[in-house]
Amino acid sequence: MFASRSWKAARPDAPAPASGAARVPFRLMRYFALASLLGVALVTVGLIWTYRDLTEENLVRHENRANANLTRLFANEVWERYRALAVAPAGRSRADLLAHPLQTPLRAEVLDKMAHLNVAKVKIYGVDGITIFSTDERQIGEDKSGNAGFQAARRGEVSSLITFRDRFDAFEGVINNRSLISTYIPVMAAGTDQVEGVFEVYSDVTEMLAQQNEAQWRVAGVVLAMLGLLYVFLSGVVGKADRTISRQDQERTQREARMRHEAYHDALTGLPNRAYFMERIQESIEQSQRAGQSGALMFIDLDRFKVVNDSLGHDSGDRLLREASARIQGCLRDSDVLFRMGGDEFTVILPSIAVPEDAGVIARRIRNAIARPVRLNEHEISIGASIGIAVFPADGDAVETLLRNADHAMYSAKESGRGTHAFFQPIMNRRAMDRMRLEVELKRGFEQGQFELHYQARHDAVTGEPVAVEALLRWHSPTRGTLLPEQFLPVLEENGMMALVGEWVLRTACRQLAAWHAAGAVGLRMSVNVSALQLRRDGFVESLHRVLRESRVGASCLEIELHESLLAGRDPDFLARVAQIKQIGVRVSIDDFGAGQSSLQHLRELEVDFLKLDKSVVSDIAAGGRGQAIGSALVGIARALGIEVVAEGVETEAQARVCLGLGCRELQGRLYAGEMPAAALAALLAGRRAPSQTPGGVSSGAPAG
Repeated sequence: MFASRSWKAARPDAPAPASGAARVPFRLMRYFALASLLGVALVTVGLIWTYRDLTEENLVRHENRANANLTRLFANEVWERYRALAVAPAGRSRADLLAHPLQTPLRAEVLDKMAHLNVAKVKIYGVDGITIFSTDERQIGEDKSGNAGFQAARRGEVSSLITFRDRFDAFEGVINNRSLISTYIPVMAAGTDQVEGVFEVYSDVTEMLAQQNEAQWRVAGVVLAMLGLLYVFLSGVVGKADRTISRQDQERTQREARMRHEAYHDALTGLPNRAYFMERIQESIEQSQRAGQSGALMFIDLDRFKVVNDSLGHDSGDRLLREASARIQGCLRDSDVLFRMGGDEFTVILPSIAVPEDAGVIARRIRNAIARPVRLNEHEISIGASIGIAVFPADGDAVETLLRNADHAMYSAKESGRGTHAFFQPIMNRRAMDRMRLEVELKRGFEQGQFELHYQARHDAVTGEPVAVEALLRWHSPTRGTLLPEQFLPVLEENGMMALVGEWVLRTACRQLAAWHAAGAVGLRMSVNVSALQLRRDGFVESLHRVLRESRVGASCLEIELHESLLAGRDPDFLARVAQIKQIGVRVSIDDFGAGQSSLQHLRELEVDFLKLDKSVVSDIAAGGRGQAIGSALVGIARALGIEVVAEGVETEAQARVCLGLGCRELQGRLYAGEMPAAALAALLAGRRAPSQTPGGVSSGAPAG
């Protein structure tokens, strides 16, 4: 059983973690409502306060002037008659003042002149501050010298103060709850600035203040109503802006979430991608070290995916990748996380395993799931998976080391026959170094001219004369000897050199054909193998035009050989590219026919000139029986479609006779000639005996470019 674990892996479809705390959405309307209500309240209170202050200030100023004018008018009329009461010697008592003979007529005259006015009380002070007269007799004799208003008037100034009295003794009687303004007015001696007395006049402004307050509240109400309307209008504007901001914020959040998802997930399968993998594998390694337990990294590569992708097209390849990812996901535990690294490569992090065999159990489960046939349109495809396993931290506690070791283990599984899994072993590092050196030597070898084309003739089945030659790529390495294409072509495809080398093969073969034509081998054709990678490359048809133009070889003398696996699908791009080649006048042949799963039905939409039977089919034909019947049917159907048949790998006279009898037009094999350098083939074309041939020099059938 698998070891229990507390560490919970993130769901593969979860977005990548974002740094920082969750952002609270900004709500403009909320802030506007609070700020606006507070603003309206402050404006209203400030308005009322200011209006009240201004009202009181204006009222005091008004009463100040009115009382001063009233007092001066009164003083001008009566002061001379009663002046003696104010300027009398100091030291008089209250009784003396009350008994003064001027008190009674002064009172009568004051009451008479103040009647029907808003004056509530009148007081007269001497220059010493003693109250010499008051409409309230109880206040006569009081000392007001310390009063600020009296002191201001003593200096010749007029000052007023508004007060509120809940009870006030006016000359008309007691009045309650009144607002009063007391004004101190100096009385000057005639023609001088000398103050001879001070009048204090109390004005009743209760009604005036009430009217002012009523006006104040009416103004405040109007202002508040206008502010309310403005608030409603702005609320609508801000509300719309808030909804717009909210929508934009939501869209931005969704956009950022999509960007995070796209940055950390594969667009085709929806699986976490390489960037997410680099974060999670580091976390898994650190977690295993803290917990003192082991984990595993599996590197998965789909076998034969490239063949399916090249033959059935990219759409089918994409469907196959999605199906494979779903099958792998179904084999994993809840804590395991599947990643797509790119192409047909996947990785799986097993964060916790009790023993390495736990990873082996999951690997076998994945292999069995991938091995089940997949239905792609009318095709039933079977692929496999090669899996490399590295255990951490035993096989590495650094991400790069662990990933490299799992990759080495995967390549070891492929070398063991594909469709299996392998655990990392130190010897795999040496194999990886060998492969790296091979890539370096391969690039250097091409640059230094270590590549050479050998050729094998195709002969007319009746006359035995050479009618075509097949170009075969060889690499003469100073350290590895002569290598056949199948030994280094996969490396060329992986390191991106395939297009460069393929064009070199095409150009070299055409130049050699032009030389043979010039030497008298008129009508000889050249056959050049072209890989699916070359064929699908943008600019291939243009480069074909350019090579034919530069070499001055007729298009009908060039034959492009395509591997039989490319017929397995009806990819529109592939069909269009072949049609473009045919429009140039270049011939097309299908190599190794009968060795795979293709059939003649796939030729209905593809115009082909030659069909090259695989040597295994030729061997079955020569053996007689059902093999010969099948071969005869293949040849008959091909001839009926207007396709000439070429037999490959003919090694005996018996095979040649049978193939000739079935209707094969051309034969190729060691019975006539093996592969040889250009100089040796030139001698053969000239009718001379060819030099001794390298044993086993049989066309491998592998693409040369």
